[in-house]
Amino acid sequence: MARFEPTNKSIKCVYLPKSLAVSMSATLPIMEHFFTIQGEGAHTGQAAYFIRIGGCDVGCKWCDVKESWDASVHPGMTVQALLDVVLASKAQNVVITGGEPCMYDLTELCLQFKAAGLSLWLETSGAYPITGEWHWLCLSPKRFKACMEENYVKADELKVVVSRPKDFEWAEGHVEKLNAQCLLYLQPEWGQQEAILPGIISYVKDHSKWRISLQSHKFMDIP
Repeated sequence: MARFEPTNKSIKCVYLPKSLAVSMSATLPIMEHFFTIQGEGAHTGQAAYFIRIGGCDVGCKWCDVKESWDASVHPGMTVQALLDVVLASKAQNVVITGGEPCMYDLTELCLQFKAAGLSLWLETSGAYPITGEWHWLCLSPKRFKACMEENYVKADELKVVVSRPKDFEWAEGHVEKLNAQCLLYLQPEWGQQEAILPGIISYVKDHSKWRISLQSHKFMDIP
């Protein structure tokens, strides 16, 4: 297994034996895929092609894509088919999300997309081993299934969803496990935004290492 070098300027590398990799002809359950604008975190406002992989056992009660949880109901697409639709869109950035995408070995997907010159951004809870090569890694830990300790140092961005005041203390518990360059974001849970956002604003004023992430795509009424 390759050694990880914790810097947000390099591509994050984790290699598994080829026998475990998803091949170009193998399929991944895809809930949806579309070209849009990234609405959250460090890349807010940038055009990106989203690929949402089905399957998740993290079980967030406030998840807004619970229909992604059951992988069996989503059609399979090969890595090649996914690459073809992304290239046809002219997108330069690709977000791999879920569900929980790291339930699958994404080594081959990353190799082929990277070879095509695409910028790869991963969004994960960190509950599973992170495979493949990524230009940006957004780690969003959840209370419902713990983040693996080995994944913290790989993150370029920590995004903690806040739904109640006690989440601030929980968010702080992750910080010391990260690399020093990792960006820190607090994001109000959409259904609680009106109630919780004033508290987040106040907290960030008092704790300047944090930034605020909003789900701006929802304000723009885009996917």
